[in-house]
Amino acid sequence: MGLLEGRRGLIFGIANDRSIACYVAESFRAEGAECGYPCLPGEKNERRARKALEGIAITDPWLLPCDVSSDEDIDRAFEQVRARFDSIDFVVHSLAYADRAFLKPGKFVHTPRDVFAQALDISAYSLVAIAQRAKDMMPKGGSILAMSYYGSQKAVPGYNVMGVAKAALEACTRYLSLELGEFGIRVNSISAGPLRTLSSMAVGGIDEIFDWVARKAPLRRNIDAGEVGKTAVYLVSDLSTGVTGENHFVDAGYNIVGL
Repeated sequence: MGLLEGRRGLIFGIANDRSIACYVAESFRAEGAECGYPCLPGEKNERRARKALEGIAITDPWLLPCDVSSDEDIDRAFEQVRARFDSIDFVVHSLAYADRAFLKPGKFVHTPRDVFAQALDISAYSLVAIAQRAKDMMPKGGSILAMSYYGSQKAVPGYNVMGVAKAALEACTRYLSLELGEFGIRVNSISAGPLRTLSSMAVGGIDEIFDWVARKAPLRRNIDAGEVGKTAVYLVSDLSTGVTGENHFVDAGYNIVGL
């Protein structure tokens, strides 16, 4: 019997087969979870998400078109969830966006107001908006999990406004965990090391970051996305019932190095 057997929930953020959310979905499927997959609306986006999920043996995946910058879209998605599930046990938030024109070294000081606001809205506020709807569908408690990166805590050249947004995301997990804990809902984040995702490849100097981490992390390598998926299983399962409000690093130990 899998660690997530009988559990139902949502995994936001599958864009293609390199999305962290896709590896989380693969690990959850292996442990017996039943999932819905909110993804960006549009035929092209849905086709990519479906292809990614079918590539990891998830046949006929349940896709829910949802633009998380729209409260109306989030409401519609949760209406569909309520029509299918009496309750849910988990939500995985693997969402981030910032205008790539400003994800280059030396560009942060030039970030326009609208680019800043959009990055915070999609990458951080969406967690709060999703948690608002998920809370009422978790009458027996549950787990909400977000995805972050070390650039939230240290200035990483080129990560720029995304680092600010991830810092806000991590703060949101702490405040949500404080308020939702009395309902048995745990809220955590995973701070993954650099991975070759669609989002990360938009960051200027990303290849340099991969090289540096592989040389300086205690494990002398970059991580595998599957390691994030397995950690997500832990944080959603009964193995972590006493854990909430935490930012769990999966980065080959890089965050402990003072060099």
